[in-house]
Amino acid sequence: MALARDVDLQRELLRIYGYREFRPNQREVIDALLCGRDVFVVMPTGGGKTLCYQLPAVISNGFTLVISPLIALMKDQVDAARANGIRAGVLNSSLEPAERAQTLDAMAADPGSEQALDLLYVAPERFADAAFNALLQRRPPALIAIDEAHCVSEWGHDFRPDYLRLGELTARCPGVPVAAFTATATRRVQADIVERLRLRSPHVVRASFDRPNLSYRVLLKDHQSSQINAFVRERRGLPGIIYRSTRKRVEQTATALQAKGIRAAPYHAGLDEETRTRNQEQFKRDEIEVIVATIAFGMGIDKSNVRYVLHADIPKSLEGYYQESGRAGRDGEPAECVLLYGAGDVATARYFINRVSDAEQRARAARSLAEMVRYAGSTSCRRVQLLRYFGESWAGASDESCCDVCAGAVSSVDITREAQIVMSAVVRTGRRFGIGHIVDVVRGANTERIRTLGHDRIKTWGVGAELPAVHWRRVIDALLSDGLLVQTDEKYPVITLGNGAREVLSGERSAGMIAHRPARAPAVAADRAQRSIDHHNPVYGELFERLRRLRKQIADEKGVPAYIIFTDRTLSDMAERRPSTLEALAQVHGVGAAKLARYGERFLRAVTVLPSLRSE
Repeated sequence: MALARDVDLQRELLRIYGYREFRPNQREVIDALLCGRDVFVVMPTGGGKTLCYQLPAVISNGFTLVISPLIALMKDQVDAARANGIRAGVLNSSLEPAERAQTLDAMAADPGSEQALDLLYVAPERFADAAFNALLQRRPPALIAIDEAHCVSEWGHDFRPDYLRLGELTARCPGVPVAAFTATATRRVQADIVERLRLRSPHVVRASFDRPNLSYRVLLKDHQSSQINAFVRERRGLPGIIYRSTRKRVEQTATALQAKGIRAAPYHAGLDEETRTRNQEQFKRDEIEVIVATIAFGMGIDKSNVRYVLHADIPKSLEGYYQESGRAGRDGEPAECVLLYGAGDVATARYFINRVSDAEQRARAARSLAEMVRYAGSTSCRRVQLLRYFGESWAGASDESCCDVCAGAVSSVDITREAQIVMSAVVRTGRRFGIGHIVDVVRGANTERIRTLGHDRIKTWGVGAELPAVHWRRVIDALLSDGLLVQTDEKYPVITLGNGAREVLSGERSAGMIAHRPARAPAVAADRAQRSIDHHNPVYGELFERLRRLRKQIADEKGVPAYIIFTDRTLSDMAERRPSTLEALAQVHGVGAAKLARYGERFLRAVTVLPSLRSE
């Protein structure tokens, strides 16, 4: 990559982005790329991956080719780059013929010309086009950046076959460094990505997966619809995402919230493209406050001010949960990640897993679900569990903002007697029955099946009749989570005894289960987020709201989401500093040269319009 010797990266960082310091690992990645090395970067959402290839693109002699999986994501990235004065273009199926021709001309232009691009975003499908590959041979990029690189791995959480073609890039462009970026990857996925992309002795950076601004909670499901409504009402006005496992549940939840006067919209693959796009754009532009979605929603969202992500159904894997919950708090401000957990969800997930025909995929899905069940049912710090999954230890100090466990909202209760009852029922029924039947036995259900099998005559029939079925399902899930019970992978799975079960039966070992305080716990992180906006200062709060309204007005004029103009952090710093000149405004975090020239005067007028804002 051609780089002028006198380029000062720190100065360029301030000029383009208005940042005075690199985030952790960014400078290391940039230096490796400028030395011509391939890199593989695992950096959590909000960690600053985009800057790692954008800054080299601006100062290099030639364009950077960025491969991104979604059209919506590319549009946001191009809009954000252009807002910072970076010459960015896109080549995808959404372009009209004239726009496509213009972009191809820019791609072929001499690097020093005004028409040339710094960044060109394309979808992986583009590499199936022979004409594009031929042009790439004639005009190779200075750098290739592969975003969402986990999509190349079948071991990852979002495998996409079109990514497999990208392994040919190192051969097609032998002198061009390739950078692969992802927000989540276990060591196994990392090795798979490096192999499939054929990276050449890459410089590997694994940033910490810790997101200190996020708090994690697990709440037991209890009248779920009311729970969700109460949760959202407590956070009224704060942008949030609610994930549901099925399209039907998405529609039901969105409709219920709308009936309560909450600006909510659904998003799932069953909606027509126009509706999906409209709902997504309204959410990104703060025209609705809640998007209710399946996991089809998320990868294309760069919205920085999402204050909470609520999983109302159990996710398929810890990796997917980390990725989806990580869409909260990209701006670094406090945000909540909450999971509603119920035994019924686990049973439903197991049902669908057991319908998977491929034995290896079925076993992999079962292991992933078991990891989620352990996470939900544990009395260990949630943050520690997530970091451990990615092979990272955490030496941070626990406090109530970390998770519900650290806040003292979760404890362990002894269920040794219940465990013995369940295990006895499993043994006495021949270890040939599933969860539902065992629950019926211990509760003394008088069904035809129970009578036909003679299970109403065994010693444990009806012993647990005083407790509801949901309690016994929670007991069984706790025992499965601890490995004291094991569920088979058959079409109709049965439960049998696991390691340590006989010690529990004999009284040599105890068994435990988590207990929660009331589900409608205070919104700790949401309160912190709102306090950070209010700043305990009515003058500051009034100015911040004025700046937010101006930002929304400009964003609407430009046809882009508000966070592309300025983030909440920039507005907060602006309200704190109250600059009165352009020179002073340039000192605000996130105000680079291009944004200062385009928006500076308007924001200065907003700051100085009220005399009371010029003094404490």
